[in-house]
Amino acid sequence: MSRPELPQPAPGEVLLVCTCYEDGKALYGGLLDEIGGRRDGDVLVLGDSGVRLRPVEDSGWDYLHGGNVPALIPDGGPVPPVAVLVDIPVVHGGDGPLLVDLAAIPGRGVRVAPDRLGEILAALQSGALAFDDLVRDMDRSGMYLGDGGRPAFPVPAAPPHRSFPALPATDLALLVRTSFDDEDGWRALLDELGGVDEDGHVGMDDDEVDDAPLEALVVDDRAFEGLQPGEVPVLVPPEEHTTLVALADGRTFAEPGRPLTVVDLYDTPGQPAVLPCRMVGSLACNLEIANMDFHEYVAEEGVQPWWECS
Repeated sequence: MSRPELPQPAPGEVLLVCTCYEDGKALYGGLLDEIGGRRDGDVLVLGDSGVRLRPVEDSGWDYLHGGNVPALIPDGGPVPPVAVLVDIPVVHGGDGPLLVDLAAIPGRGVRVAPDRLGEILAALQSGALAFDDLVRDMDRSGMYLGDGGRPAFPVPAAPPHRSFPALPATDLALLVRTSFDDEDGWRALLDELGGVDEDGHVGMDDDEVDDAPLEALVVDDRAFEGLQPGEVPVLVPPEEHTTLVALADGRTFAEPGRPLTVVDLYDTPGQPAVLPCRMVGSLACNLEIANMDFHEYVAEEGVQPWWECS
């Protein structure tokens, strides 16, 4: 899917990118009133922070996701540190705007309360906050300093910048191997998920897997060794609506239940949920039919996950 490039913001400006449209009209829900600010030409100046927020609209960005944003930055100019997305959860769910990292680990995202947007953007611009700070202090719903409970498995610290190839395009889930120290464990995991068919998929025709089988394209390639959750969204091609990416990492082969680190691609790109492999198919099914949200599968610190309660 070809998308138009984003404009190059002026120095000190932050782009407010609308990604939700109806009949070609940009939708903002109540966000513009909630963030406040005064008009200065085409720019919104946010309160005492002085942050200059430039709303930009193009129906070619309809349903644009955070992980797809870095590819739309124009070549040859400076890379802005962050962009702000007005997406479906903002317009139809009343969620906070999505801040997308464009510099440290491009494509990962965090939501912020609308009335704190200016304050947080000013802190990012001054260096008082880093994007890692936002990620570390987000709640189970992906909200920075939200009151939705602390995740039981925090997002790993940002690794040194590395380059990874694009992941395959698929409208299913992706099961990506990122740890290569236990070949027997990897084979056992695939067997538990129903085995790999001739097209490289698991779970497509298996009636013996408990609960909902994980239907996924398997990626077994050392090029993805050590891949972390926050690095995933930018690698997912926009051509297909990939449901989720599940990482078979070191935890998978060392802990009971063969837990997979599942990565959100849409509501809070890069946010992980660590689940027993038998539960990941259920998550994928519920996301596909919009029956549950990703954050409902994020375990809360000090609270027994609902899927472990009998």
